[in-house]
Amino acid sequence: MSNVLQTQRDVCERFGASFLESADNLRVGVSRNVGSGLFPVNGLRHPPDSGTTGWFIWAGEELSSDPLFFESIHVSHLKERCPEVLPYLGLTPGWRFLLAPSYEDVWYDESLLKI
Repeated sequence: MSNVLQTQRDVCERFGASFLESADNLRVGVSRNVGSGLFPVNGLRHPPDSGTTGWFIWAGEELSSDPLFFESIHVSHLKERCPEVLPYLGLTPGWRFLLAPSYEDVWYDESLLKI
């Protein structure tokens, strides 16, 4: 098992969550400002759908409603662009995270399952 997968499993165990892999070849929605150094970095996971993980990741305080806010990239590209989110990508649909320097918040939000 790779280090990333083990770290993801460890995060799930720490928060009492089940594990669902986000394979490198699947896609995530990522705002263009992710990886720019802007914090916090936010993530939420909807149920996966045809080739996607269900993850949406953005940087900053607000989630935009602009339909062009997110671009679709493969999980494998996050290794270079925003590696700090990788440990959280094993959390199942309904989970969210917020990361900032020396800060981590992870919680379950059932409303993410109702899309």
